Amino acid sequence: MGETTVKTINKASNYAHEAVDKATSAATHAAEAFDEKSEKLKKTEQRLVKDYTTYTRDHPIKSLGIAVAAGFLLSRILSGR
Repeated sequence: MGETTVKTINKASNYAHEAVDKATSAATHAAEAFDEKSEKLKKTEQRLVKDYTTYTRDHPIKSLGIAVAAGFLLSRILSGR
């Protein structure tokens, strides 16, 4: 191989390595952001379940009424009437 060919191959190899490094870095940052959002969603879900449980325990009749009304509305929407 000629010297020019070797330089071209080395240059292409360096560009490929840089592209892989950039892609890896971007993927790592995206994964970290996803993990943070996932953790926030889990905490929000846990808080909502706790709040719902507390409300249901403190207001059983209202909770039952809300559930019946929601079920009625949902059945009307799904039946297409």
